[in-house]
Amino acid sequence: LPSRLVFFCPTLRMFLTFRLWRVCNPAVLCFFPRKIPTAVFLAPVRNHFKATTSLMSEQPQCKRQCKENVMKARIGTHSGTFHCDEVLACVLLRQLPKYKDAETVRTRDPKLLATCDVVVDVGGEYDPKHHRYDHHQRSFNECMNSLKPEKRWVTKLSSAGLVYLHFGHRILANILGLNEDDPQLTILYDKVYENFIEEIDAIDNGISQWDGEPRYAVSTNLSARVARLNPRWNDENQDTEAGFKKAMELVWTEFSERVDFYYKSWIPARELVEAAIKERSKVDPSNEIVLFPLGGCPWKEHLLKLEEELHLEKPIKFVLFTDQSGQWRVQCVPAGLNTFQNRLPLLEQWRGVRDEELSKVSGIPGCIFVHASGFIGGNQTKEGALEMARRTLQAASQSASNGS
Repeated sequence: LPSRLVFFCPTLRMFLTFRLWRVCNPAVLCFFPRKIPTAVFLAPVRNHFKATTSLMSEQPQCKRQCKENVMKARIGTHSGTFHCDEVLACVLLRQLPKYKDAETVRTRDPKLLATCDVVVDVGGEYDPKHHRYDHHQRSFNECMNSLKPEKRWVTKLSSAGLVYLHFGHRILANILGLNEDDPQLTILYDKVYENFIEEIDAIDNGISQWDGEPRYAVSTNLSARVARLNPRWNDENQDTEAGFKKAMELVWTEFSERVDFYYKSWIPARELVEAAIKERSKVDPSNEIVLFPLGGCPWKEHLLKLEEELHLEKPIKFVLFTDQSGQWRVQCVPAGLNTFQNRLPLLEQWRGVRDEELSKVSGIPGCIFVHASGFIGGNQTKEGALEMARRTLQAASQSASNGS
């Protein structure tokens, strides 16, 4: 038997002592027969052993639980009505290993906030060294451009923007399983801010998209949907905790889906457009026509942005690609991302004409159509679509030479 068990169990000590004494003193056998029921002595021993074993097995588990409670990180934000910016800030922080299982402490008590590892949207302090990210104080006027001069955005940051500014690269790397030095991260970082975070920053800071009265109301954006998860003003139960949790789930779903789309669809489209731009001299010596090997690729945003980044001498005028039926399209490059004006429309005499008639007018076989506005046309072959673009370029060059 284990010596510790003998030492700590008085009943077992008594039983062993009695057995030894009886063996050494035969005279007492008449009073204590050899077949005395040992269960009388051993039942307490068994119970003591079970209790001791149970206690010993529970102690490490208790220690682990206490250690986890001590080590668990705490994210602090304000109580009461919640908004999209602090909800998103909490969601973003939870994508970092340190705050993955963090407790969210919703309070305005400075003493409780002081115990938190990171505080967002409350406390009246912006101090990244101590992980304090509030934007409500009078002295705060920071934007992406002021804190990162290489970034162009000048919208005042909310708590979401502050967390994204400081941790965005790490957050995206963790979500996508990339290294932090992956060049794609910088592109994604900018795209996610411009098309997701900045809107939330602006709404929370009361910055309008336009001057004057809007033509219509927008009430279905993410900030509006988060706001509707708060209790209604006349609800009997005004507790916001359940709504805050729902808001975190909603915001995480939208954020993660957006990041996934940009990484798996938007980035590949950019890469395809960039490769086509670099190969454009093989399509036509003018360097003003680009050919995409795959149809259906969203190209306008990427082409306009890449023209700036690659410092192209001549702006691109036309793109060629196949449609779903395998026929070829020639489309004009727009003058800007949000305009219907084109840099160079297809020839005026072709517009609104179709099929054989269009082939006769243009002198190009296989023509299918040219839109009435001249922004797009179709041909049965790649060579025919390319010739439609070339003829339009030649006509524009001749008009420029003639001064018209």
